[in-house]
Amino acid sequence: MLSLLALVILAGTLLAIFYAQLTLTTGSVVFAVVWLLCGLLASWLYNPILLILLAAVLLVLNHPGLRSKLIARPVFNMLGKMMPPIGDTEREAIEAGATWFEAELFGGKPDWDDFSKTNFTQLTEEEQSFIDNEVEELCDMLDEWKIYHELKDLPEEVWQFLKTKGFFSLIIPKEYGGRDFSPYAQSRTMSKIATRSLTTAVTAMVPNSLGPGELLAKYGTEEQKQRWLPGLSSGEEIPCFGLTGPEAGSDAGAIPDKGVVCKRTVDGEEVVGISLNFAKRWITLAPVATVVGLAFKLYDPDHLIGDKDEIGITCALLPADTEGVEIGRRHNPGGSPFMNGPINGKDVFVPLDAIIGGQEMAGKGWRMLIECLGAGRGVSLPALATASGEMGYRMTGAFARIRRQFGLAVGHFEGVQEASAQVAGLSYTLEAYRHLVTRGLEEGTISVVTAMAKYHSTEMMRILVNNGMDIASGRAVQMGPRNFMALPYQSIPVAITVEGANILTRSLMIFGQGALRCHPYLYDELQAIQDEDQDRGFKQFEHLFFKHAGHSLGNISRGIVLGLTGSKLADIPANADSFSAPWYRLITRYSAVLASLSDVAFALLGGDLKRREMVSARLGDLHSHLLISCAILKYHATLPRDEANDAHATYALRRSLSQAHDAIEDFCRNFGNYGVARLLKGLFFPVGRPCLAHKPDDALIRTLGEQIMNPTSVRDALAANAYISQDPNDSIGRVETTYNKLLEVEADFEAFYKADIKGKLSGDTLRAKVEDAAAQGIIPSDKVEAILEYDEMRYDCLLTDAFDKDLKEVKMHTERPI
Repeated sequence: MLSLLALVILAGTLLAIFYAQLTLTTGSVVFAVVWLLCGLLASWLYNPILLILLAAVLLVLNHPGLRSKLIARPVFNMLGKMMPPIGDTEREAIEAGATWFEAELFGGKPDWDDFSKTNFTQLTEEEQSFIDNEVEELCDMLDEWKIYHELKDLPEEVWQFLKTKGFFSLIIPKEYGGRDFSPYAQSRTMSKIATRSLTTAVTAMVPNSLGPGELLAKYGTEEQKQRWLPGLSSGEEIPCFGLTGPEAGSDAGAIPDKGVVCKRTVDGEEVVGISLNFAKRWITLAPVATVVGLAFKLYDPDHLIGDKDEIGITCALLPADTEGVEIGRRHNPGGSPFMNGPINGKDVFVPLDAIIGGQEMAGKGWRMLIECLGAGRGVSLPALATASGEMGYRMTGAFARIRRQFGLAVGHFEGVQEASAQVAGLSYTLEAYRHLVTRGLEEGTISVVTAMAKYHSTEMMRILVNNGMDIASGRAVQMGPRNFMALPYQSIPVAITVEGANILTRSLMIFGQGALRCHPYLYDELQAIQDEDQDRGFKQFEHLFFKHAGHSLGNISRGIVLGLTGSKLADIPANADSFSAPWYRLITRYSAVLASLSDVAFALLGGDLKRREMVSARLGDLHSHLLISCAILKYHATLPRDEANDAHATYALRRSLSQAHDAIEDFCRNFGNYGVARLLKGLFFPVGRPCLAHKPDDALIRTLGEQIMNPTSVRDALAANAYISQDPNDSIGRVETTYNKLLEVEADFEAFYKADIKGKLSGDTLRAKVEDAAAQGIIPSDKVEAILEYDEMRYDCLLTDAFDKDLKEVKMHTERPI
């Protein structure tokens, strides 16, 4: 028994040493002293052989020469054989941009004081005015059914409005005529448009994301900026950017499009330029573009501009009417007929100054693109998802209260509430996530965060729209101008597949880039291992390796200690309140687990981790959900502290952290390697899954299922960013006005409805029955007309569009049978 106690004390001492991050010398002394004291409890600890082994280990660890020769050098040599080289394209992707708070979460010990100083961005007066006026006016002009079903394009007056009112210039600096809005203002603009028309939103968002405008603003020469940016700002020029092709989508390194530096005679003079051959597909705005951005591989076989045969991926800008460019045909994106099409070019000759940034930026196109993907991944596509949440919440809740089955509003059935609660919780999460990600973009290019935002936002959109379709049922399936769900549903694949398909984003990008970008030592260690000067590389590696070892052991010990204490010792922000404190403690605990499991994966899998995509995807899910949970807590603190806010935040946090824990479970179950991950899971979670990481329970689901149907602070907060039509003949306005009328008369309508079901009322018509209810005192006599008006609105709200046999002209029967 005393021997067991001695072993527990020694293990606890090691935990304490690593947890406190003591120096190697101090930690060695402490452990040696405790060992000798424990010998008083277990005399076998004084065995000469054990004492010699202890002394040898401590000597090796504390003697620089021995430590270097016996530990660092063998590890350096082993990793040099295990780790695959980092290619130029991969290196550029890793080094592009900056990290933000996601690096703190990945490091295992987030700096909550720094996080607490991060406040969500507020709109400037100019930005608020634009959203309240120009965006509102644009939304008034839009009819998505007409755009989709009849025109297959935006009306000419909408195109003109977008151009002249600056909708294509949100990211362009003011000195070139642009609006220079913050990422948050861009997101708010796009999501409000998207609540009215996805086609218009996509049209407006492309010039404000990856494309010529952003590339020119960030990398263009002053001559190029003066040449193009004013026209792009005014709408005189319409841009598109050709990156993807039939055989190169997300793998930009596989671009087959080719540019060759050569000499041509132009207007009687010999000019050095580029001969381009390209075939691009799926290029938004291509059919109407006047200026085309292109990504291609540049070659210089005659060494006219340098000493390399292959220069690398390059970005150039050329007028759409350049000789040899074929443009104007359209693809047909399902559910949203925005302008999208192919661009082809054969022997297109452009001068060297067509390269964005000039000749010195030749070959640097991939890094340019990576650094400019943030707007599409972090602003535009999440804005579409957030818009789906805003409208999905509003319409799903209203329709679930209006629609009745078996004498009850369908929203009161628990089966429906399970779906509607997801709509509510995900809508809340999307708004929170939008705030945090756009705030982070103000710090710079945060490629890992924007990849997380793109994947998780669009996947949440897929779930909530599917649930909305399920609840609206046949009313949402049948196409027509009354349908408020079908077109968003059909547009989901656009957001899922563009800017890096979701499968690739999850399995390769989030953890693949995140691990190397966010880990404090890993990328520098790999660089040192692959240094051509092995002596220099080893010196750098040795210094980093022992820091890395201390970092890893510290995180493992922190994960174990926080697991044993139920997160009680976890750091939290100084301003955390009673609601947020337990959640922040759990996030801190999971952060240590993430860092520990990641280091175990690096150590045991090495370069094979690249190919174990499901393993890395689960670590990426864990990382992502910790950041999402931080966003939810930050957003919760910005809203009034009431029952609705607490309930929505609790649901959102439980959903996110339960998925984080699921990712840990799946990782540990499938990792292999002699059960190391399973052992760690047992140490990190000695009593199983934390209570706060369980999925939302039935009581919470019922609460959100009721709240989504009622006026609450959350419902108002989400609607404040959307365009909500009040036109009773509009697909959205019909549901909205009917819902508002229901709120006025619901108590009396329910009383009438129950009396009618019980057979207490007489009369052959609805009016006769309502008047009889008033005569019997079941309802006030002054409510007769209001109830009749509501019932007429309710019936009209439930009708589904019907067409002639050719599905061209709407032919409705709106009169009731009785």
